[in-house]
Amino acid sequence: MNDRARPTIPSDEQLVAYLDDQLDSEQRARIDTAIGDDPTLNLRLQWLARSSLPFKEAYDELGRQAPMDRLQSMLDTLPAPERPAMNRRWFLAAAAGLVVSGVVADRLFLGWQLSQKKSNWRGLVADYMSLYVPQTLEHLPTDEAVQRAQLRIIDERLGLNLVPTKLALPRPEFKRAQILEYDGVPIAQITYLDPAHGPMALCVTRSNSGSRHFAHERRRGMNVVYWADMEHAWMLIGHNPASELEDMAKLLRSRLSA
Repeated sequence: MNDRARPTIPSDEQLVAYLDDQLDSEQRARIDTAIGDDPTLNLRLQWLARSSLPFKEAYDELGRQAPMDRLQSMLDTLPAPERPAMNRRWFLAAAAGLVVSGVVADRLFLGWQLSQKKSNWRGLVADYMSLYVPQTLEHLPTDEAVQRAQLRIIDERLGLNLVPTKLALPRPEFKRAQILEYDGVPIAQITYLDPAHGPMALCVTRSNSGSRHFAHERRRGMNVVYWADMEHAWMLIGHNPASELEDMAKLLRSRLSA
């Protein structure tokens, strides 16, 4: 039996202090280690660091439901020097911690986004992918047995038959496959790391709108190639040139339809 204590997950306030460079070297080192071990924590840190996303709209309704009186009474009990500055990052940490206990902030944000554009799953995926940086993926292992296990979960939810060999691309490296779910709608995300252009993802969800040829668009500063077969809608998104993305999409479609 392993008696070693499990590492403590940093709180939102600690992550905010990390972003604001208010921690000593030992505290920063502990959070660096936690971020390296937990991709979800890494994404949460990026979420708190963002300043261009529509936080105000996302939190307007939630803020009306938040226990603001209780928060203010807690602040009033603190001596003035100990009261936190009401800056953007303090607000994000407080809102994430008080609005809905136990629900991660990116779930709140993406859930709001889905309510705004239920018919536009590509916009939702693009919003999520805009949080990714190379460091989000570069530490992930590329073990084929792990990838096969991840793909089996996707197969069970979406009725696909995916294997790593069909998903391999000439330059981008297959890093992770996972199921995301928003309001009961499963979306598979297969992420790659391109050494030249950074994070890239192949995403798929169920669709009964019929087969569709390749089409292009731009979202969140990224190029998107999307298409559909009789049962699924697909998209490939990244910072790669549009023509390069389409070449990869054609390769993937030919393999996946074989």
